[in-house]
Amino acid sequence: MAAELEVLADADAVAARAAVVVAAAAREAIAAHGRFAFAVSGGRTPWAMFDRLAGMDVAWDRVVIFQVDERIAPDDDPGRNLTHLHRSLPAAARDGIRPMPVTAADPVRAAAGYARGLPPAFDLIHLGLGPDGHTASLVPGDPVLAVTDRDVAITAPYQGHRRMTLTYPALNRARRVLWVVTGPDKRDALARLRAGDAGIPAGRVTAARQLIIADRPAAG
Repeated sequence: MAAELEVLADADAVAARAAVVVAAAAREAIAAHGRFAFAVSGGRTPWAMFDRLAGMDVAWDRVVIFQVDERIAPDDDPGRNLTHLHRSLPAAARDGIRPMPVTAADPVRAAAGYARGLPPAFDLIHLGLGPDGHTASLVPGDPVLAVTDRDVAITAPYQGHRRMTLTYPALNRARRVLWVVTGPDKRDALARLRAGDAGIPAGRVTAARQLIIADRPAAG
């Protein structure tokens, strides 16, 4: 993977820069084809990114926000990515959110339904990076890593929950991927990501345009 890398001082600077990148991508996509299809992951730094986006010039009525992944848990579960997404985004953006249907009685069928509503290619996918090299809910050793015939799938249990996640086909069709990586515990995983190491799940993301925004502790 040949990805552009920007290294900033700390997590706050990363969140601010990432917000600028997202806002610019939104304006570009809306100018090109009338809407911005954006898929987002969870994590603390992304919520800070969304806080900053709230004050930027974005035509939220033309933004559609999809989830990269979500734990299968009740709507009021504090660990749900959707909970933080609603809290972080401005009110004008919330009508554009397309939540993953993780409370459905049949998660596999629900995942297939969610996949039917995805765009042919996302304008931008935001991804994080775990210390173990996972991204989205694509974790080491999970059978979902081998899924190539579906854009959305259900994982094995991870940290107490099964998850609904975008799979590699959906990730790799994205027009652009934005990695947001912070913290010293990500240093090894980030080095492996930059090397295109397919031995970690993140290293198998092969979208043509990728930008990594990392803080100094993560970049080493």
